[in-house]
Amino acid sequence: MLQWLWSSRLNLLISSQDWTSESTMKSQLVLASAAGLALPATSTNVDLPLPPMGFNNWARYLTHINQSIFTDAATAMASNGMLKAGYNRLNLDDAWSTHQRAANGSMVVDPVKFPNGLTWLADFIQEKGFIPGIYSDSGTTSCGGYPATYDHEALDLQTFSDWGYEYLKLDGCNVPGNDESAYRHVYFDIWRDLLLKFPKPVVFSNSAPAYFCGADNLTDWYSIMGWSQKMGQLARHSYDIITYDVNGDAWHSMMSNYGQQIRLARYQRPNFFNDPDFLNIDHPNYTYEEKKTHMALWSSFSAPLIVSADIPTLKKEELDILLNADLIAIDQDPLVQQATLTSSSPAWDVLTKNLANGDRVLTILNKGGAAGDLTVSWAKIGIQTDRINPDTTLNVKDLWTGKTEQVKISAGGITAKNVASHGTFVYRISGGMGGSSHPIVLPTGLIFNTFSLKCLTDDKSGKVTWKQCDGSDSQTWNVSNDGHINSLLRPNECIVDAQGKLLSRHSGCHTDAWKYFNSGNLVNGNSNRCLTEEADGSATITDCGYVTNEQVVGLPIGATATEIDYWSKS
Repeated sequence: MLQWLWSSRLNLLISSQDWTSESTMKSQLVLASAAGLALPATSTNVDLPLPPMGFNNWARYLTHINQSIFTDAATAMASNGMLKAGYNRLNLDDAWSTHQRAANGSMVVDPVKFPNGLTWLADFIQEKGFIPGIYSDSGTTSCGGYPATYDHEALDLQTFSDWGYEYLKLDGCNVPGNDESAYRHVYFDIWRDLLLKFPKPVVFSNSAPAYFCGADNLTDWYSIMGWSQKMGQLARHSYDIITYDVNGDAWHSMMSNYGQQIRLARYQRPNFFNDPDFLNIDHPNYTYEEKKTHMALWSSFSAPLIVSADIPTLKKEELDILLNADLIAIDQDPLVQQATLTSSSPAWDVLTKNLANGDRVLTILNKGGAAGDLTVSWAKIGIQTDRINPDTTLNVKDLWTGKTEQVKISAGGITAKNVASHGTFVYRISGGMGGSSHPIVLPTGLIFNTFSLKCLTDDKSGKVTWKQCDGSDSQTWNVSNDGHINSLLRPNECIVDAQGKLLSRHSGCHTDAWKYFNSGNLVNGNSNRCLTEEADGSATITDCGYVTNEQVVGLPIGATATEIDYWSKS
């Protein structure tokens, strides 16, 4: 059976063996049985089943930090509906300290910026109904040039806790050594050990992966994402989102982080969230539609919703976006699935995910420069129609307007009309199918190389290759519960390892099952070898390497009641 990453019914077991060792994909799998048990907390003894929501100062104020920013934000959020909606964390970022430590080595709060001190501020934040969080850095100095935790880790952790802070964002500037092993030593060896032994739970936001994204070789990035799952609750995986004082291309910044996020869906689970950075929704260079898209995409990803904006002066339209209850609901859904691409082209991206009650989310992003319409077939949404009465109707709710339309299966799919340039439509699909109380869905979507971003592409001849993504049915794949994979173009043919070449054949639907590992490798169950992208675009099956550019792929994520989770040591 193909091992899918998430099911709320399964107890995920993580092997004690070091999963970042350079072993091949022939290593033993760990099977978690469907015992109906809750997913465990991460190894830092914190149970954070849902992505955090709240406020951070950085993208809006940078190092221009002071006490009133947080007291004003807390007061405004308590009255404008944000706290009630779930935005319950207030996190300080860089530059809250003086430039020198005290004689005993402890951090010193800047008395000009914070005249009442950080203990007083934590008490104020808590009295308003929020949870306080703080920032530091794992290197010798922070990104802003302030004292950081290197060689002071235990002292600083105890200090932050004594002050009343229950969330730590640990940045990755100025780490001695500056390579993957150096970051692993600081974060995984030192900080993980501290957090395991610390008597109070501390939500840990790890920025290490962000310092390795966008490289010519992504092996270190993938490796860090792997061990990050075992020592914290959030991983900042890529670039800082554009800050308020920069007159740059805000849309490009958002899309850059989106482009990193879509590569990493396999890592996300309850208690561990891929973090694409802040919701900087009041940036002046966003259009209104782009602000909506920011919230829509982050919610579709079940990403942390940490707002970095001038909260007291938010416009009504911006506040309405942040308070959209339907979008917050899909972000905070207990499955916390990260939506994955079902198709992609230069102008359009289509993403889907499941919700815990069986509903399906469909997100349609217009990346193009003009408004347009797009029809997405039921097949691309992952809904199986071959055994469903065509007169069956589904409830399709537009999460921007709040309106629900009943759409018959015979309609063929869902049409988004007049989607604005850089706009996003989000639909929640529910209803009965063939006697089932919820849509019957299969994991359906792109299989793409997360380095080259090329899509696995079927052909009527049965030859399978890697090509630029174009939104066609030849690039959208169904993955059955038994691990057989077929394109929508050739629903009766499945991919096979044909002596090292990848083909689609009818026999493959009976002979070749595939396994997807946390490392991103797609492995043939017969040969135990990996799907590979060659330099000429051919798709081959070769010996498995360790998270190589040629072999790490993204697959559609989906959860059904029949799925069984595996965890690989890659």
